[in-house]
Amino acid sequence: MWLAGCEDFLEPIMLDARVAELTRCLPDLRLLTASGDLEHYGRDWTRRWTPAPLAIALPASVEEVQVIVRWANQQRVAIVPSGGRTGLSGGAVAANGELVLSLERMNRVLDFNAVDRTLSVQSGIILQAVHEAARGHGLLYPVDFAARGSCSIGGNIATNAGGIRVIRYGNTREWIAGLKVVTGNGELLELNRALIKNSSGYDFRQLMIGSEGTLGIVVEATLELTDLPPPSQVMLLALPDMDALMQVFALFRARLTLQAFELFTDHALKHVLAHGAQRAIDGDYPYYVVTEFDAADERAQDVALAAFEHALEQGWVTDGVIAQSDAQAAALWRLREGITESLAPRRPYKNDVSVRISAVPAFLHEMQALLTREYPHIEVVWFGHIGDGNLHINVLRPDELAEEAFITQCEHVTKLLAATLQRHGGSISAEHGIGLVKRAYLESTRSAAEIALMHGVRKVFDPNGILNPGKLFVSHCE
Repeated sequence: MWLAGCEDFLEPIMLDARVAELTRCLPDLRLLTASGDLEHYGRDWTRRWTPAPLAIALPASVEEVQVIVRWANQQRVAIVPSGGRTGLSGGAVAANGELVLSLERMNRVLDFNAVDRTLSVQSGIILQAVHEAARGHGLLYPVDFAARGSCSIGGNIATNAGGIRVIRYGNTREWIAGLKVVTGNGELLELNRALIKNSSGYDFRQLMIGSEGTLGIVVEATLELTDLPPPSQVMLLALPDMDALMQVFALFRARLTLQAFELFTDHALKHVLAHGAQRAIDGDYPYYVVTEFDAADERAQDVALAAFEHALEQGWVTDGVIAQSDAQAAALWRLREGITESLAPRRPYKNDVSVRISAVPAFLHEMQALLTREYPHIEVVWFGHIGDGNLHINVLRPDELAEEAFITQCEHVTKLLAATLQRHGGSISAEHGIGLVKRAYLESTRSAAEIALMHGVRKVFDPNGILNPGKLFVSHCE
């Protein structure tokens, strides 16, 4: 079969007729076709593909989403589900005449259940609004990362997003009590219904989490909430070398209750300082860690200070600072959370990888050797969630190197990196999905048998292949 995503088969007049038919089906649907809107909604943070969607649909209800999906099946039009489009794998790109289905108008809190401690929301709501709603009830939705002000819950679910506090709370998957999903044929599924125990067959809720919009469109989610964390302290550490990293992590994890343990390099610090952050430690060091830990009383603070002093005596830490106020804690966190924003103008080529925590030391050394060898004249900025084995690699294109040549070189290195990950039992995508960027490397993480089963599952939920074609797998028309 063929789709609107296969633009070679479609005439402009046919596209116009299809848009007109959608307007007839849903006369109150907000539909955008201006060139600026097509460009804005047709891309994500990768900026590597020229956006070329058919139109942008902004439904306001589950029923409108269902009608759009049924129309897409009838008209053979591909759909790209869209949230905050903060992804880094091309998962929300519409470059081949697809209809972008943006959920940004479906952004309300629907219900709070004090007994179950759940918050039901529409999938277009931004993460920061969820945090605020939960705190308004004296509770916490603990999934958190720097893009909290723009990413949507639907997008978080689609990629099983992790972030800076996975070490304490886990990924998005652990906090989804129930989902409402529109499948590829327009059917509405209500999955799990917020049950804590439910052993009545397959858990399709978990299947949808991390599926990148290829199995269904998440329209509502019931989120589990937890207690607010105890008072915490934030510490910035300067490390002399890479080998000290896991020594410090093991020490702090053994003595403290960690909420976060984040690594970044001197290259990353340079960029974030140039972007307006304030230096917290004098001098230059190759590696830095921002860690946050429970510090409810004076004893816990004394334990933290003793751990720092022990690391200093062992030579694992060269210098450090403990935040003395909320403002100083925020300033220390900015050194880590501001990295992605500081690099954005350079449009870096990104790798988002993971290994088991026990494999981090060996992988780090092999990764560093690979990057040094393959990018001798190219700056590489990397940082990571060491507490869960997730590293983010940002490759910055030199001005004198053409974009096409740069991408070709980066893809060659990614192929080598994927092979390295395979040897260490890791994943080419830790928390940003496969999308368009990483689909060629899926087999480094999944076996041929697994990939074949994925194709079969996708066909069950989306029999005509209209949902996000080309993402995760190569579509039929490529």
